[in-house]
Amino acid sequence: MDTHEITDRFLRHFESKGHTRVPSAPLILDDPNLLFVNAGMVQFKPYFLGEAPPPYPRATSVQKCVRTPDIDEVGKTTRHNTFFQMAGNFSFGDYFKEGAIENAWELITKPQGEGGFGLDPNRIWATVYNDDAEAAGLWRKLTGLPGERIQERDGKDNYWDMGVPGPGGPCSEIYYDRGPAYGREGGPVADEDRYIEIWNLVFMQDVRGDLSPKLGHKPIGELPKKNIDTGMGVERVATILQGVENVYETDLVRPVIGRAEEFSGRRYGSNHADDVRFRVIADHARTGVMLIGDGVTPGNDGRGYVLRRLLRRIVRSTRLLGVQEPVLQEFAKVVRDTMGPTYPELVGGFDRINEVVRIEEEAFLSTLTSGSRIFDMAAEETKRGGGDVLAGDKAFQLHDTYGFPIDLTLEMASEQGLTVDEDGFRTLMNEQRTRAKADAAARKTGHGDLSEYRKVLEQHGETEFLGYTDLQAEAKVVALLEDGQPVRSVSAGKKAELVLDRTPFYAESGGQVADTGVLLGDGVELKVLDVQKIVPGLFVHRVEVTEGEVGLDTKLTGSVDAHRRLSIERSHSATHLVHAAVRGAYGKRAAQAGSLNSPGRMRFDFTTPGSVSADVLTEVEQEVNDYLQTNVEVQSFTTTKDKALELGAVALFGEKYGNDVRVVDMGEYSRELCGGTHVDRIGQLGLVKLVSDASIGSGVHRVEALVGTDALKYVRKEQLLVSQLANTFKVPSDQLPGRIEDVLTRLKNAEKEITQLKTQQVLGSAGSLIDKAQEINGVTVVAEVVPDVDGNGLRALASDIRGRLGSRPGVVALFSPAGEKLSFVVATTKAAQDKGIAAGKLVPSFAEKIGGRGGGKPDMAQGGGTNPAGAADAVTALRSAIAGIG
Repeated sequence: MDTHEITDRFLRHFESKGHTRVPSAPLILDDPNLLFVNAGMVQFKPYFLGEAPPPYPRATSVQKCVRTPDIDEVGKTTRHNTFFQMAGNFSFGDYFKEGAIENAWELITKPQGEGGFGLDPNRIWATVYNDDAEAAGLWRKLTGLPGERIQERDGKDNYWDMGVPGPGGPCSEIYYDRGPAYGREGGPVADEDRYIEIWNLVFMQDVRGDLSPKLGHKPIGELPKKNIDTGMGVERVATILQGVENVYETDLVRPVIGRAEEFSGRRYGSNHADDVRFRVIADHARTGVMLIGDGVTPGNDGRGYVLRRLLRRIVRSTRLLGVQEPVLQEFAKVVRDTMGPTYPELVGGFDRINEVVRIEEEAFLSTLTSGSRIFDMAAEETKRGGGDVLAGDKAFQLHDTYGFPIDLTLEMASEQGLTVDEDGFRTLMNEQRTRAKADAAARKTGHGDLSEYRKVLEQHGETEFLGYTDLQAEAKVVALLEDGQPVRSVSAGKKAELVLDRTPFYAESGGQVADTGVLLGDGVELKVLDVQKIVPGLFVHRVEVTEGEVGLDTKLTGSVDAHRRLSIERSHSATHLVHAAVRGAYGKRAAQAGSLNSPGRMRFDFTTPGSVSADVLTEVEQEVNDYLQTNVEVQSFTTTKDKALELGAVALFGEKYGNDVRVVDMGEYSRELCGGTHVDRIGQLGLVKLVSDASIGSGVHRVEALVGTDALKYVRKEQLLVSQLANTFKVPSDQLPGRIEDVLTRLKNAEKEITQLKTQQVLGSAGSLIDKAQEINGVTVVAEVVPDVDGNGLRALASDIRGRLGSRPGVVALFSPAGEKLSFVVATTKAAQDKGIAAGKLVPSFAEKIGGRGGGKPDMAQGGGTNPAGAADAVTALRSAIAGIG
């Protein structure tokens, strides 16, 4: 049974049981605790946490997941994978343990001809939490599973929570016995290679405190509603149903290995070292393509860094298989073809995926060349010092700066007869991981304590948003909070958080900043400073009470700052139009990667693997402003997500959409899924003026623009500047570029003449400096302080003096203070070098005196310092060093 059939059967089975089929969420969600989505329940967290009411009592999905804690371990065994699919069924206060066990058992044991997986019931085992006699009893009652095949385990194996206070519960895991060829008897507690886990049923019933039941501590209470969260490992079930040894031999993974075999001429299964490389390629290719498909681009931190590591490990592995040509695009095609039937976005967005991997591979091959040179230098230095162990810090530098995995460094070292200080390398790696974990822990504070906000949502429901049509509305105060805690009233001069039953104020989201304005009531006035959705659906107004006292149930009239709102709407509508123009110029690969819509100004980030041409951006600006002249009406409507996509609406990477979505339509030119507010007609934008563009990371570009009156003010300012310049240069404005270029050329020529005169003047002092030479230890030493000579002049002077010394042993050392800094040059004659005097080795003798550093070759060294007052002492130290040479 192929994998696509497995997932289809799973979804159809649970749909027949009253579950709503929910598409996989993107791998990137707005969750401060997660780098990537790593479990099927992640998109349902708001329902489990009570942050939002579930739109259905039962759901089922097949979620794409990425886990990357042990990237370096992938390939070494067949058990590690960074990408996997998790099939799950979920109940939100509906059925509980009995339904979860019954549904799972039916699917896995029902004959394949009847739509099930057809697994032999006699090979199924189950584990339960050692404090969950109810689950063990249900397994016996509902399935007939004998007691000896139901094993109890402690919380480390069979209790689930999120790692922080909140919901949790015992688990029951389903295992399949692969037979005696795979290990010893005794069930999962004895051997998890023979008994492979295929499904985890989480009975979410408890509230855990600061101490987790996983470690033996008791829950602090029970959830008001008991939920079900299950996860079936799709690839593991495929391994069993396809009769293969492991995940890497299943139908969606093995084709990548097959392509690598074609490239290399080597065969999977014939050599352990090669097998590791084949598995790295297969796993990372799938993960890389799925991440790029969901909008991630290679970078130097966060998600981008993980993606970059994955792609570079593929290239490195193919190199170690003897493949020299580019490979990533070919592997990406295989992943598209195998995964496309389940994830059609890979097919639709493949041009962008293909371009991203091409550019990243080209960049890494260049980096690989640079890194190899660094390695060669480090290896040569190690050998020259008589050593045979490459230092751990050198290996770490290659890994951290050039993306060299340690095994590549080990292999390159072995080829040169060296070993590597792996302990030193591991120490530095552990220090880096410790820092990364600290950063991750810091990110977890993003959730804070939201319990009071959830209580408000549960008691009063979602805030009714009126701001699409009304900028003023009457409302009632349903909650007041100070520092996240409820209060009954707030008096003048204080700031607080306020929740209304309905509001015209837009809460910051989707790149659009929040509204501001005032709330007025009987004897009370509040200034609205900000509006945020602390939990989904709840608009929390951050206010300052300027008059009177506000309490619960107070009736207020909210008035949005209309001028500011319209200015923000112009910016947001301009962002949509710029997005459309950029996609028109660069195709679908130019996907929105972020935006900020504030009064009169917009910022738009987009992904593009290649460079962004200034000419193209000029055309984008012109195209947008031309379209403004049509003054088309901006329309919005709600429809299903599938219908919106059929209509050509653009959905943004990383955004999670429900079944019903809001579409903002600006004619045939722009149609996007969007929850923000916009102008009524595009002519209201007036003018869109791009004012800056820059690359903000690998494959991500940012443009900023002014809109409306702000754009007009900018243009007028630019016009005034041009007029002033034209007046200064006394030419018409259209002749300014030529006139300025002419002036700059003349200035450049004048600077060259001045430099030549200075150099001649400096060189003219060579004779007088030689006259001050001293004979020290058989060496003619010219060591002097020559103020205010730049680096080039200093080097030219030192070379001239050295030339005049002829064939005798000689050292020239010149120090030039200039302001708060100092430059120096040391030069040696050939005869001095023959006596063992090298310019570069003389630098340490005086560097401390001038607070400097430098280096160079035996014939010349140069550098600088931060202590010009030490120049005379440096001269003395240099002379002493030469005197001490034996």
